[in-house]
Amino acid sequence: MSNLAGRRALITGASGGIGGALARSLAAAGADLVLTFAGHAGEAEAAAADARALGRRVEVRRADLSEPGAGRALAAAAGPVDVFVANAGAGVRRDWADVDDPLWSMTFAVNTTAPWETTQALLPGMVERGFGRILYVSSVAALTGGVVGPHYAASKAALHGLLHHLAPRVAPAGVTVNAIAPALISGTRMLPANPGSEPPVAIPVGRLGTPEEIAAMALSMLTNGYLTNKVITVDGGIHPH
Repeated sequence: MSNLAGRRALITGASGGIGGALARSLAAAGADLVLTFAGHAGEAEAAAADARALGRRVEVRRADLSEPGAGRALAAAAGPVDVFVANAGAGVRRDWADVDDPLWSMTFAVNTTAPWETTQALLPGMVERGFGRILYVSSVAALTGGVVGPHYAASKAALHGLLHHLAPRVAPAGVTVNAIAPALISGTRMLPANPGSEPPVAIPVGRLGTPEEIAAMALSMLTNGYLTNKVITVDGGIHPH
């Protein structure tokens, strides 16, 4: 894991369960951090404190990624970044008939537009330095439609098209672009259920996943320079493909 030593990582949505686990995992691998949150500063600061205890340099910033231009503003404020993990997400559950224009636009702003703007701003520096890691935190809903709603599934699926376009174009410069697609992860605001409670669907492994398991897979993807242009699902075996 030492190949992230001295690297600078930007993680959005660091106040969530998965975001906090990602921050701690990358800090343990040697990366300095820029962490963002939208409305839960305490959780982001707790992850930052754990990273600082490991000797890492950490910045914590509030970022409302639903605002126009928020992704570019975040990239400018963060400065040179070697690793970008777009983890912040919006997932208000609605039946398809109840999705109005404001909800559709807000969901795409957070889940798709902000990651794109940030990526577009950060990529030139990564290409110039000859190293970069971009990881989008997607969802199996992008592959199956999911249960949150069409706005959520479509916004996550858009990330897959984005990475498939970018990855082969920046790979020669030492930059990888991938996505991780979790499902049914406990300890998050998408699914704040007790891990010991009955899962909402049959899961082959017999339990909900944990944020730490998502972070472990994410770290393996971020430290592998030969892995790019991939969407990796982590869902307990629900959706084999």
